[in-house]
Amino acid sequence: MTDDLRTGRLALSRRTMLRSFGAAAVAAMAYRPWAAAWADPIFARYPFQLGIAAGDPAPDGFVIWTRLAPEPLAADHGMPALAVPLTWEVAEDENFRTIAQTGTALARPELGHAVHVEVGGLKPGRPYWYRFVAGRERSAAGRASTTPAIGARLDHVRFAVAGCQHYEQGLFTAHRHLSREQIDFVFCYGDYIYEGRGDRLRQTRDGPVTPVRRHEGSEIYSIIDYRRRYAQYKMDPDLQAAHAAAPWMVVYDDHEIDNNWADELDQDGTPPPIFKLRRQMALQAYYEHMPLRAASLPIGPAMQLYRQIRFGDLLDVNLLDTRQYRTDQPCGDRWSPDCPGATRADAQMLGAQQEAWLADRIGASKALWKTLAQQVMVMDLDRNPDPGATYNLDSWGGYRAPRARLLSGIQDRRIDNVVVLTGDEHQNYAGELHLDGRSPKPRAIATEFVATSITSGGDGMDQRPEMKWIIGNNPQLKFNNSQRGYLLCDVTRERWQTDFRVLDQVSGPGGQVSTRMKLAVAAGDPKLVSA
Repeated sequence: MTDDLRTGRLALSRRTMLRSFGAAAVAAMAYRPWAAAWADPIFARYPFQLGIAAGDPAPDGFVIWTRLAPEPLAADHGMPALAVPLTWEVAEDENFRTIAQTGTALARPELGHAVHVEVGGLKPGRPYWYRFVAGRERSAAGRASTTPAIGARLDHVRFAVAGCQHYEQGLFTAHRHLSREQIDFVFCYGDYIYEGRGDRLRQTRDGPVTPVRRHEGSEIYSIIDYRRRYAQYKMDPDLQAAHAAAPWMVVYDDHEIDNNWADELDQDGTPPPIFKLRRQMALQAYYEHMPLRAASLPIGPAMQLYRQIRFGDLLDVNLLDTRQYRTDQPCGDRWSPDCPGATRADAQMLGAQQEAWLADRIGASKALWKTLAQQVMVMDLDRNPDPGATYNLDSWGGYRAPRARLLSGIQDRRIDNVVVLTGDEHQNYAGELHLDGRSPKPRAIATEFVATSITSGGDGMDQRPEMKWIIGNNPQLKFNNSQRGYLLCDVTRERWQTDFRVLDQVSGPGGQVSTRMKLAVAAGDPKLVSA
């Protein structure tokens, strides 16, 4: 077996090629790992300008990622149309004195010279360090950890929740602070990039403001556009530091493709076959820049994103996809009191297959804590003092039937210790989940923590003026804050504690981090309490 196959790189089996293309094609496409490759690359500029990353840990390994891009914003990113070999190393110590695994992989032009190495054969439940070498150039080193053996007793896991990092609306200072938190992993809930054009001004509720920094180019549509946008974000040193500090578990939301997209539909009236072409290019670029396994390689405009990652007997992380399979937002995605489409019986948020998969995974889980790591709010907050409930129709509140199936399934099967992790809102929230948030029962079904943005929305404030009414009229909501930052979750056998880490500013350098609130949930009791 070649090194390329050992490390999880993609190759067609002989049987598949015979079936699909015939014997003549098999001879023509015979796998030659160094054919048409740049065998001894010498780079005019540093090729690892987009950093490194690790992700999707398992008991025996994890994914390590990089992308060769000496000129990240150029159409060809400074690379020839050739496959380029590189070497990777995984060590048991940060000085790389004890090498645990090493190998070679090809950075292929078909994937923008990105590399996804699925490292295996490591010991469970311990840290490792990794790096890449291409020609005479060496990447920075990153830290990743394997998960404990399946079912092994685990007493503590500590991780961060982050996302919504609009490049134009702030500096990524929060990522630098996050990189120092001594965490086991990062859950990124999406909106890793934003698709809009670069503008000299942006409009806010307080009038026009100058962006903190500007996107390169116009709104993105082509594979080159998306690659350039990811490159602009990934060149940020604070974001690179956060990736190097711990493995990331990622899902996308809407802005990785287009605002508030749903299945085959965007919000601009684009014909579905045309939008699917854009989605195909966006998903390829997403895969090219995330530490994902080959199982998530897009096939046309589709991508297998939902999956489960287990941390011994303590925590199961169920990563969900709330965009690819959902029906269109009701009422034209315009907030309106008692939107009739919100109660459609045939509405889908997860799609039937993913919904059944999730029900099976959380129902059969042996872990003490079960988390749904996803994108949009499950709390059904009434957001308007006018008569009739007004929900965010892009959230689970606009999809009443699938929301009821989700929560009823947890309640009817008496599944304890379910915690939902969410983003999208550009605010911090914490609350308890009920079938009807306006009429909560004495005991909640589950608990939800919503992470604010890294930058989206600018500096923010402690609390928006309209939130006073929303908090007073939504008894399931226990906390709200509108600063930028991230969540820190400490999970033990006794309780789940979430710290809301916020920054005093993101509009300029030197933003300072502090803890705005600490909330906890005791094992066996979904009630939120101060920690």
